[in-house]
Amino acid sequence: MGADVFEITVNFVKMVAIFLLMVQIVPLLVWVERRGSAYIQNRFGPNRVGPLGLTQLLADAVKFLTKEDFVPGRGYPFIYYAAPIVAMIPAALALNAIPLSSPVHVEAFEMLGQTWGPYVFLAQGYEFGIGVVFVLGVSSLAAYALLLAGYGSNNKYSMYGALRASAQTISYELAMGLSIVGVILLFNTFNFTEMIAQQAGPLVFSLFGHKVEALSFLPNWGIFYQPLGAIILFAAMFAEANRLPFDLPEAEGELVAGYHTEYSGFKFNMFFIGEYGHMFVASLLMVIFYFGGYTLPGVNPETVGKWFADFSPTKASLLTALVLHGVLMAKVVFFLWIFIWVRWTLPRFRYDQLMDLGWRTMLPWALANTILTAIFILIARHPWGS
Repeated sequence: MGADVFEITVNFVKMVAIFLLMVQIVPLLVWVERRGSAYIQNRFGPNRVGPLGLTQLLADAVKFLTKEDFVPGRGYPFIYYAAPIVAMIPAALALNAIPLSSPVHVEAFEMLGQTWGPYVFLAQGYEFGIGVVFVLGVSSLAAYALLLAGYGSNNKYSMYGALRASAQTISYELAMGLSIVGVILLFNTFNFTEMIAQQAGPLVFSLFGHKVEALSFLPNWGIFYQPLGAIILFAAMFAEANRLPFDLPEAEGELVAGYHTEYSGFKFNMFFIGEYGHMFVASLLMVIFYFGGYTLPGVNPETVGKWFADFSPTKASLLTALVLHGVLMAKVVFFLWIFIWVRWTLPRFRYDQLMDLGWRTMLPWALANTILTAIFILIARHPWGS
């Protein structure tokens, strides 16, 4: 957590702030989804409560908090109450392990008659050398929340939805994991920050011992090396977040509301936060693996730092981190909008189509992409002729 009280306090506040970022982005996404779906369907959407219907979110929060709290008569209270909490935990843990900007360097300073620092504060709750593995591992725990909800409700529709959710998660996690292996082989690291740093420059790479600069007008993003992997991850993240056209676990026409049929009020809201939290994490992974993270062509920690050369090193580092965080969030918002756009555009799959796509199409393609990437890297990185 830190070497002294100041560092521990800042790191704790940082983790709380990242969690609140996930929680507070949910009502904004709900508003965008309502307004966006209204425009798509040629209607108004929320427009009565506050300007542009923005305070409709506050009215919804009051509604969620004041609804009657109950447990199904034949349900299992402990499991029933635990499920919504478990639904939020994986997304919050994963989000805290992802860098949201460049590190902030703080110079030594005097306070309360004591010298503090220097410090380096990462723009994430905690840093693991194998952050990719950690995020994939904790994200997969979300399936347990859906199983707990289905079993704890002791409702046949809830249980059907929970079983569908677990089968769907297992099916698409394989393809999603394999789609990322190609990027890991390419950048040769499990560390998110190192992946982003390697994508900061132009598209220049070594091939058979020779430097290739023909495509240097493009950024060195993973999408240009792994287009198939990006497509597979893009499709799999819809299934992992249980979003249309993969929302079979809560198909209203078949299962009432699926695994959260028996939930209302604040408990239902926690499932909502968990779902949108997974959308947020999935969009971050897509941006970091394939679209340069918090960098753009000509916009990286070094170049942005020069914009603030007249400021003190601490202020310059902080302003650089804020600018790069804005770049990252702009990319993430784009993919969050795609989540919403797809929901109100495409129809839901049949369950047999969903399973066929996962096992018979995406998994073989992801496996082939991994094998071909490994063979190509082995051959291309060999110093032929040396």
